[in-house]
Amino acid sequence: MLFKFYIKNFVMISCLTLFTVSCKKENQIEKEIAKINIDINVERFDQLFAKVSVNELPKLKTAYPFMFSEVIKDSFWIAKKEDTLQKMLNKAVDKTFRDFDITELEIESLFNHLKYYFDAFNPPRVITTTSDVDYRNKVIVTDTIAIIALDNYLGSDHEFYANIPKFIVANLKKEQIVVDLAEAYAKKYIYLRNNKTLLDEMIYFGKQLYFKDLMIPFKTEAERIGYSQEELDWADANESYIWRYFVERELLFSTDSKLSSRFINPAPFTKFYLEEIDSNSPGRLGQYVGWKIVRAYMEQNDVSLNRMLITSAEEIFNNTKYKPKK
Repeated sequence: MLFKFYIKNFVMISCLTLFTVSCKKENQIEKEIAKINIDINVERFDQLFAKVSVNELPKLKTAYPFMFSEVIKDSFWIAKKEDTLQKMLNKAVDKTFRDFDITELEIESLFNHLKYYFDAFNPPRVITTTSDVDYRNKVIVTDTIAIIALDNYLGSDHEFYANIPKFIVANLKKEQIVVDLAEAYAKKYIYLRNNKTLLDEMIYFGKQLYFKDLMIPFKTEAERIGYSQEELDWADANESYIWRYFVERELLFSTDSKLSSRFINPAPFTKFYLEEIDSNSPGRLGQYVGWKIVRAYMEQNDVSLNRMLITSAEEIFNNTKYKPKK
């Protein structure tokens, strides 16, 4: 009994030591990242367009050529500026984003982290616009510009979103801007393979979420995955059951295309086809489990972020001892 007591305490002390060392390392990394201190100037194209006159339009088009189609005449843009719906969008955006300081600081922090982990990264021009609530294209990033459509972030209770599904509206709020930007950059850095199995899809989105862990650690886990805290708590509490469901039904290596709509794609709930479970579950639980697998892989293997992002799902899975919470 005394031997077991010593062993138990030794294990506990070892775990605490590892946890302390890990925290110190993370804190040191964050201090180094803070020293990068990227400063950005958000360009409010939405406001410039709202105020532009007929005579000033050519000058605005010269400054922002990528915001205008060359085949569309100036008369269209002037008419759009004066459109009733456009004016309503402008008014709503101005009200919600009267103060952009916090969002700007979050974007700068994201860019600091990107620069730390990817030395070739150069901060782009950050430009805000409106998009007639095109929530499928909330942000667009290239090597030189990052465009944010602010009318997609007016708040989950905004009247403009009345006809949009609630599970989508839940993330149409300003707090998610930097999360969506981080996701857009994740897609640029992750090597996109020809995903064939459910596991391929799970690991791909798991990489995206792990990327967010490192790039926006100042956001909560719930914000990073786009869940409410209650939804994340449900996933954590049922993690073991979810994993057992995938394994027992041999879904991980299945190539059934219908599995993506059930477990990966945005949805109001995950489709286990079990009435008592489906109604309580959040959507995208395949992404959630993929996140857990990638986290376990990075904890158990001495691999750089860059290397992990190009590693195949099969290799990650085969080199991970994933043990879900019970």
